[in-house]
Amino acid sequence: MSSIALARVYQRSFETHPNGTLAFAGGALTALGDVVAQMTQHLTAPQDQHEKTRLRYDFPRTLRFFCFGAGMSPLIGRWNKFLEMKFPLRSEGGKVSFAALSKRVACDQIVMAPIGLTMFLGSMGIMEGRDSEHIRGKFRDLYQPAILANWKVWPVAQFVNFRFMPLPYRVPFQQTCGVFWTLYLSLINSREDQEQDKQDALRHTLDRP
Repeated sequence: MSSIALARVYQRSFETHPNGTLAFAGGALTALGDVVAQMTQHLTAPQDQHEKTRLRYDFPRTLRFFCFGAGMSPLIGRWNKFLEMKFPLRSEGGKVSFAALSKRVACDQIVMAPIGLTMFLGSMGIMEGRDSEHIRGKFRDLYQPAILANWKVWPVAQFVNFRFMPLPYRVPFQQTCGVFWTLYLSLINSREDQEQDKQDALRHTLDRP
């Protein structure tokens, strides 16, 4: 199927089932980010662990990322619609307002970026079966470096997104760019999980009589 035909199929699906279309597309692209992350982890594993690591693909982990992307994408779609109405880019003369575009990006990064990261860390902790202490540990260790990394890369992507992409395609564009962002989130979340598991194992060993 050509890219033009695929775009037409997406457009028709979005017009009839916007939330379902965004959920499926967002879930698939977010899951793709985790697939890339796991492949990266396996390829960069130490040589003595390579054979064992290569065979242990974590399908439930990818499913968790699909569920997060599917749940988050319709919310992002509504958020984009709000920004479209709140900060219209074109005046009556048709000229694009750089001030309005900047306000969209600033609002997105100040409001939605922290909310999205909070929902990611919280929902991942819940889907992994972590208790409140472990989830708080995720926030303590990961939130600040992740939000700072977000503010370094996403404003440029969102400038392009809000300026050039039609409203129905903004979430897929964001999720496509977000494959590499998901790669980053997946890697840091996995490292945090491994560290928490090591600490739990050590604690259980020390608690044995």
